[in-house]
Amino acid sequence: MDRVATKGKFTSYQVWVIIVLAMTQFTVVLDFMVMSPLGDMLKKAMDLNPSQFSMVVAVYAFSAGSSGFLTAGFADRFDRKKLLLFFYIGFILGTLLCGLVSSYWLLLLARIITGIFGGVIGSISMAIIADIFAENQRGRVIGFLQMGFGVSQVMGIPISLFIANSWGWQSPFFMIVILAAMVCLVAIIKMKPIRDHLAVQEKENPLKHLWNTLMNRRYRSGFLATACLSLGGWMMMPWGSVYSINNLGITETELPMLFLIGGITTLIIMPITGKLSDRMDRMKLYAYASVWMAVTVIVYCFMGRWGFYLVALVNMLMMIGIMSRMVPANAMIMGLPGLKDRGAFMSVNSSLQQLSGGLATSISGMIVVQQSKDSPLEHFDWLGYLVVLIILLNIYFMYRVKQHLSKA
Repeated sequence: MDRVATKGKFTSYQVWVIIVLAMTQFTVVLDFMVMSPLGDMLKKAMDLNPSQFSMVVAVYAFSAGSSGFLTAGFADRFDRKKLLLFFYIGFILGTLLCGLVSSYWLLLLARIITGIFGGVIGSISMAIIADIFAENQRGRVIGFLQMGFGVSQVMGIPISLFIANSWGWQSPFFMIVILAAMVCLVAIIKMKPIRDHLAVQEKENPLKHLWNTLMNRRYRSGFLATACLSLGGWMMMPWGSVYSINNLGITETELPMLFLIGGITTLIIMPITGKLSDRMDRMKLYAYASVWMAVTVIVYCFMGRWGFYLVALVNMLMMIGIMSRMVPANAMIMGLPGLKDRGAFMSVNSSLQQLSGGLATSISGMIVVQQSKDSPLEHFDWLGYLVVLIILLNIYFMYRVKQHLSKA
């Protein structure tokens, strides 16, 4: 493989891999993230209550998690490039279906299909990163990939809101399909087969391979940390536009700018966090970012109609905390599995991430109450307290991951 471990510099091929993976990540993230800014529009168009809307978001996560478990036993038996393309093409078809439906139940079905394929792509990408990039490069690579979150807010979400206001809530999904099809073509042309892991595979039953991965004590520490990480991160995410409009007084015309500011913040902080993750103690970086996020979550949940600029400032500070803990956490967890178990580990890890996210969204749907389409969300502060508790608890779980890494 084209790997440089000495000085941490990227080869030209590694740069192409980063671009391809970042673009796949961008389209998959945008497909999920667009549900938040479209939330208010979608709720009103289909007359959805908070529980129904949270279920539209949650079924993606549940189907993605289930798919990850089903593929975990086979993930290390195929060329990772072919595996990536198979699931990415399925994701494109699922997203297309999302844009074609016109009822709540059909939308649920479309999100399930999209989740089955889209939810596995992140784990395959992480396995590819671990295969192609040296340990002292991975923090920066993960930082670049996580920038897909920021780019989706800077470019994807504002553009999605613009075309949704012009041509209906379905139109952003058609935009994602067109972009993803172009990314898929580039991946076919530019990526080389990724088969090094096949040389160390044992002739083991897929179910036994999955079981051994689940039973590995070292791996379980990573699974627990990932599950907790997702619980804290997903609880408030789907309610971004609804809370901003109905509780904070942000207008529909101001909403794209709010997401734009958050996205720019992400684009700035992710490369910085990636470099810091490769140069300092990742556990300390994660702990600092977690405490930062906990403080800003409490402020965010108790805001009133403070005006656009103060809301944007708090949103920006909270985004710094959210994204700054993702890079060191993923870099640490990625270091747990060996080469022959990497695909299975990443698939299970992604499954737990998605299932925990779906559980978090479902729980938030039961906590949050809205009396009418235009009334403020109630009990959002309860949600904030629960998120802070999970954030602080996961500092301990990540410390357990660090202990396992130090014994390797």
